Amino acid sequence: MFAYPRQTEFNRPVPKTKIYAHARASKRLKELFVAQVGEIVWKYKLSPETVNLPARNGISEIQVFELMLKTPELDDAVLATLDKAIPFPLLFQLVHDGQIRFAAAYKRPSEADASKWVVEARFQTGPQPVGAERPPLPVALDLAGLYEQLVRRHIALPPRAGEGIMEHVTRFNAITAKQHTRRQLETRLAQEKQFNRKVEMNAALRSLMNEIRSLAHI
Repeated sequence: MFAYPRQTEFNRPVPKTKIYAHARASKRLKELFVAQVGEIVWKYKLSPETVNLPARNGISEIQVFELMLKTPELDDAVLATLDKAIPFPLLFQLVHDGQIRFAAAYKRPSEADASKWVVEARFQTGPQPVGAERPPLPVALDLAGLYEQLVRRHIALPPRAGEGIMEHVTRFNAITAKQHTRRQLETRLAQEKQFNRKVEMNAALRSLMNEIRSLAHI
């Protein structure tokens, strides 16, 4: 998604065995990695030394991992395992058959244990050609501010004026949950035979759609 400065290049292969060990991966997770992921490369390191920005709010480094995929789709459990194994904010570049997608989770240090990280939500962009032009890194005062801007670029929901990153993520999560409920309700409605129940479900569906529109409104 971004044209990372040359000085941030790291280009170190990441053995899957180390990921398994740090994340205490189950047999199923290991099978997913084998089936869906080829090479994993620690592509870029954004730190005070490489981007000349100070650490803040527990964010001292931002890592960018590139995954060469064997399949067009990637199970979300794979990215969740990487986020669990690596105690830093992570961005992902997912490459398959000349196309690239970008993914990121909003991670924050746990309030109960600063050595642990909490994932609030995970986001992923659509595919684009690997060689497509990318914008430079956004301007920021520190690594925490840079991380927030990087994550926001992955969220398919425009921020509201003055909206903090946590509020932005929470609103996205609320819309995602309500859209899931909407799909379930639409399925039930299509199967319902009783007229009175259809009326009730249509009313509930309209109310739900209004809530989604309200949350999405900028």
